[in-house]
Amino acid sequence: MSDKLPEAGSLPLPVIDFADFGDGTTPEALGIAKKLIEACQGVGFAYLINIGIPQSEVDNIFDWSRKFFALPPAIKQLAPHPKEGWKARGYSGIGLEQLSQMVFDPNEISLIRKNAPDFKESFDLGRTDSPHLENIWLPEDRLPGFREAALSFFYNCRSFQVNKLMRALSLGVGLQADFLSNYHRDGDNQLRLLHYPAAPAEIFSRGEKGRSRAHTDFGTATILFQDEESGLEVESPHGSGNFVPVPPLRGSAVFNVGDLLMRWSNDTLKSTLHRVCAPSHDQINGMVKERYSIPFFMGADVNALVECLPSCWSEDRPQKYEPVTAAGYIDMRLNAIYV
Repeated sequence: MSDKLPEAGSLPLPVIDFADFGDGTTPEALGIAKKLIEACQGVGFAYLINIGIPQSEVDNIFDWSRKFFALPPAIKQLAPHPKEGWKARGYSGIGLEQLSQMVFDPNEISLIRKNAPDFKESFDLGRTDSPHLENIWLPEDRLPGFREAALSFFYNCRSFQVNKLMRALSLGVGLQADFLSNYHRDGDNQLRLLHYPAAPAEIFSRGEKGRSRAHTDFGTATILFQDEESGLEVESPHGSGNFVPVPPLRGSAVFNVGDLLMRWSNDTLKSTLHRVCAPSHDQINGMVKERYSIPFFMGADVNALVECLPSCWSEDRPQKYEPVTAAGYIDMRLNAIYV
């Protein structure tokens, strides 16, 4: 795949270039922040480029992801995701997780799982010093080097979040640069390796299986790294019901607003529905190719009280939501998607 960026008009999302963001104190940084907020107010998604994570490191973590998911099921199950949905760590086999959009009734979730199960597997990890969540690893001799590589990439994503992204979001809505960062000092962020296995195209066309149903992300924000296979689709514009493909763009990460940030901003910033489909043009001999992706989910500190951002309400625009702790909100959403 070429590293040359397509013309901006040919892409379904705006492209935000962080090359000149620096430490967030310059006029150039403020301009980048405003462009990011414009994207957040519109579709709620954007391509981000020059975020400080070399493409070679992205390629490397995808190589490790392929190695992990190629292991026999019995080996992957040596690092099992706990039964509690909020303990978002370890390996989840095909069919264990079922995305549902604001559905919390167990009977309804069971029906969704039965009618169109998500056909994917995943591995989740986070920071090493969390007092709330413990990483669940394979024994080192089962895949030597995997743990080190995964943690290295996690902390690269974390560095971009703290040093640039949170500062840009804060500046863009008219707050001090460190405002949101102060709420994300101890967040239990989640790096997820995702694998959508190859399968006969007909099982997708008949609706027997799906890849990921239309959903929004729960936390503050997400950056997503894609392999070369298409599949991601985003509702554009926000609330339209019209989904458009978001093709992989080498050298970029896809950014999106999460539900918590939308609530935090009094619905100023949009958490937008998106899904993963099995694209018809990726069929070979009646098969849909496998796909890999790597999202980095950002969450606020677990005990942080999320109240409307000071710049996002006024007498003419009252606050829509009661305060909520970050942990209380995220745990409720996670518990609804696991068996």
